[in-house]
Amino acid sequence: MNLRPTEIILILVVILLLFGAKKLPDMARSLGKSARILKSEAKAMKKDDEAAAGAPPADSPAQDAPKTIQAAPGDVTSSRPVTEPNRTTQS
Repeated sequence: MNLRPTEIILILVVILLLFGAKKLPDMARSLGKSARILKSEAKAMKKDDEAAAGAPPADSPAQDAPKTIQAAPGDVTSSRPVTEPNRTTQS
């Protein structure tokens, strides 16, 4: 679908009228923050997958260290410790 410049301008004007000029910077800021979080989580998952390929067995002492999740790179105020289920624990 090819949009001409006049159609793009019309769409932008409608968006501006719907959301208002005051809300657009906040929406862009939250979208950027969400994109950074998604990117950091994707990197962490890729790193975890690479580490799991050459990782020692699950019962090794290296697995005992607590892990921390951060909401965004460099954001230490919202980081929290994470407890992971043990494979040796019986339900």
